[in-house]
This record gives sequence, C-alpha cells and structure tokens, in this order.
Amino acid sequence: MSTDIPTSTVLFAFGLTIFAGLSTGIGSALAFFAKKTNTKFLAISLGFSAGVMIYVSMIEIFVKARDALTVAVGPTLGYWYTTLAFFGGIAAIALIDKFVPSFENPHEYRKIEEMGPASGAGVEKGKSSLYRMGMFSALAIGIHNFPEGLATFTSALQDPALGISIAVAIAIHNIPEGIAVSVPLYYATGSRKKAFGYSFLSGVSEPVGALVGYLVFLRYFNDMIFGLLFASVAGIMVFISLDGLLPTAEKYGEHHHAIYGVISGMGVMAVSLLLFA
Repeated sequence: MSTDIPTSTVLFAFGLTIFAGLSTGIGSALAFFAKKTNTKFLAISLGFSAGVMIYVSMIEIFVKARDALTVAVGPTLGYWYTTLAFFGGIAAIALIDKFVPSFENPHEYRKIEEMGPASGAGVEKGKSSLYRMGMFSALAIGIHNFPEGLATFTSALQDPALGISIAVAIAIHNIPEGIAVSVPLYYATGSRKKAFGYSFLSGVSEPVGALVGYLVFLRYFNDMIFGLLFASVAGIMVFISLDGLLPTAEKYGEHHHAIYGVISGMGVMAVSLLLFA
C-alpha cells in the first residue's frame, strides 16, 4: 500500500469527520425547535445507522484489513492479526464505556418533551444535578467521538465512498447524543446558547481523532498499520452499533421500526458496495 496519499483525499477525509462530529449540533437544534420527539423517525434512523455500520464492518472493512495484513505477514498470521485487532477495537471502546458512569452515559435516553427550564421548590439542587449530568454527558460524548473520528478518517482515506457511508451513519448516531447534552443543560441553566454550545463542542473531538490519526499513523501508513487500524475500526463500529445505536432505538419504543431501519441500512450499504465494486 502506498503511503503517498493525495492532499485532496486527506482534506476530504477531514471534511467528512468534521461533518460527522459536529452533527451533535443537529440533535441540539432539534431539541430547541421541535415540539415533540419523532420516535419513529429516530428509531428507524438509528437502526439504519446500525445496519450500515455492522454490514460494512463485517463484510467490507474486516475483509480489507485481512487482505492488507495477509500482504504484510502472510495468510495465517494475517487472519490472526485481523481477528485480534477487531476484538482489540471492541475492547478499547468497551473500556471507554466502562469508565463513564451509567447515569452520565451519552447513550442516556432523552426526549425533546423534557426541554424546558425548571422552576419551583427544591429546584436549585435539581438544577445542579442536571448541569453536572449535561456537562459529563458532553465530556463522555467527546471521549466516545474520538475513536469514531479515527474510524471515519481512516475509512475515507482508504475509500472515499466508504468514508461517506460511515460519516453519514455516525452523523445519525450523534443526533440523539446532541439531545442528551442539550436537554439537561437547558433544563438546568435556561440558556439555549449554552446548551447548544456545549452540545456542539462535544462533537469536536471527532475531527481531533482524525488529526491524531493523521499525525501518528499517516507517516507510517503501510499494509501492517492499515490492516491493524482498519480491523480495530470494524470492532469499534460493531460495538457502537450493538451497545449504543440499537439499545437507544429500542428505548424510543419502536422495536420493529428499529429492525426495519437495520435491514434497510444493510441493504443500502450492500447496493452501494456493489455499485462501486
């Protein structure tokens, strides 16, 4: 694999990562301007995103990682390295989840109907708790978005069309996370500007992840590095889908719509891979 990646491809990969990361702001905007949570739409969208991620991880990314590692170390070791890197990616993102307290987890279910500044007796203590929850949610989302940025960036470098699919899937994934930050922060402070700002900033770590990938990995980009990184990306995206996207879709109360979204996402991804094969 050549390390001579065109500047235009690198910039395109960065652009996709910025789009995916800052889509937390979309969730925040929805919380401010929509009067009711469209649970059916969110369930289908989150399921669709999960379907895209799972299909592309298992069918495309894992296979390409194995091919690259086969070139680097041979078929047997290449398969071993791919499998270990895949589960290494799962372990890495699982550890991040483990160190985020459950009540401050960015996958916490939130609805737009909860939006509104608090008032009444005993509210100050509640405001403090909600403010802490919102701030920790923003921090936790930032931590989660770091490997997602690396995943989007790496995929776009290898295949721009693949990068677009992953960026869109991750952008959809980030919408309810924006709501998860905005709702408690606005409820605690009554400030739309502050709630939107923190929600928007929580997505910045995604392009930061891409920047780290560029500075650390790109100069050493060869078949071995690419294969290990790509297999890890596959593991990260499968875990995000199973641990974050599908449970959140279920919490919105639309089981069948979520599954329809998963199948649709897989189908769209399959067709797009066939068209660009």
